Amino acid sequence: MSYLVYVAAFGISVAFFLWLRDTRIFVRTGLSGYRAAAYRGILHCALALLGFLFTYTSSPVFPTELVGLGIILAALYLQGRVQRERVFSDEGTWDRLTGRAPRFPRGPASKG
Repeated sequence: MSYLVYVAAFGISVAFFLWLRDTRIFVRTGLSGYRAAAYRGILHCALALLGFLFTYTSSPVFPTELVGLGIILAALYLQGRVQRERVFSDEGTWDRLTGRAPRFPRGPASKG
């Protein structure tokens, strides 16, 4: 097992983190761009898992470590290409990192 497996594990954890962040922002705001990002994030995480599988099962006879890392990088690239609305204005770094967006009202039932 090569050190590239740890790089792949870090990449897959970043993909899952970004997906969960987009999901949290969608739940808090209800914006359609983050809804699409949350739905597509599932596919991007599955693609990153496939890349991790390629990296983890690499052998000297059939080396697929770099192919797996390329798949993970492609998943992260595609995850960043989804168009999202601008929800942060003057929040701090920690709030942006954790997806602590301001709550937007969704209608008359959202009071309270």
